[in-house]
Amino acid sequence: MKNIFSEEVTNELISRVESLKIDTKPHWGKMSVDQMLAHVNVAYEMAFTDKHPKANPFMRFMLKTFVKKGVVDETPYKKNLRTAPAFVIHDSRNFKEEKKRLIEFLKKTLELGKDHFEGKESPSFGAMSSQEWNNLFYKHLDHHLTQFGV
Repeated sequence: MKNIFSEEVTNELISRVESLKIDTKPHWGKMSVDQMLAHVNVAYEMAFTDKHPKANPFMRFMLKTFVKKGVVDETPYKKNLRTAPAFVIHDSRNFKEEKKRLIEFLKKTLELGKDHFEGKESPSFGAMSSQEWNNLFYKHLDHHLTQFGV
């Protein structure tokens, strides 16, 4: 798994994001490019804001037990997987704004670095290692950039 805490990987991801156009079409799935960017931004919102509520104890147990491994391990996501309700984007979004937000999140992640994420709480999975955060961020973003051919 590539290291999102390295400048080289962050620059590669930013370049891929910047190559997206408002009319870029997906190779699979139902999201438009603006919805995909907003969808990917949710993971960063969960890491950097209080916008998304913490899962209740039962749901957190279920997520940690049955979902976390697939999100944070190094196995690539399959095409057309169902997504958690918080990540579903139904409406159109401002493409330029979502693209800018994603690039800012990528830069902020790099700037804060690996140590910032060691033991950091996820609202869904509880405390996670920096490697788990790395895998979550990189795997998710790479999956969707590949979905849109970049």
